[in-house]
Amino acid sequence: MKIFKFCHPLEWEAAQAGQIFYGSEKDKKDGFLHFSISSQIAGTLTKHYANAGNLVLIAVDSEKLGDELKWEPSREGEVFPHLYGPLHLNQIDWAVSVPRKSNGAYALPPQAFVTSTNG
Repeated sequence: MKIFKFCHPLEWEAAQAGQIFYGSEKDKKDGFLHFSISSQIAGTLTKHYANAGNLVLIAVDSEKLGDELKWEPSREGEVFPHLYGPLHLNQIDWAVSVPRKSNGAYALPPQAFVTSTNG
């Protein structure tokens, strides 16, 4: 299954430099990287990025993450994927810039709505 992670452009630049993404400050505080499935993306943007500028969306095949990926209840009991360890860039399927449009909405790429590992 495809899972997704938002981050700020400066966080992504740091990850690219070291080839490892250690997550946002919230991820580090919580002890795991927060991911979402496709149907959870809108809620994640609303709850955690309402006042953010442009973002980067990272997509990963959940099967690439092995036992460090746990599916745990979070927001209102809904189950979310959490990665207990860093994300190595060679595990990433793709990453794209997600600009904020003039109306405040994010311009999500069509592939953010693909749930299979083939998309």
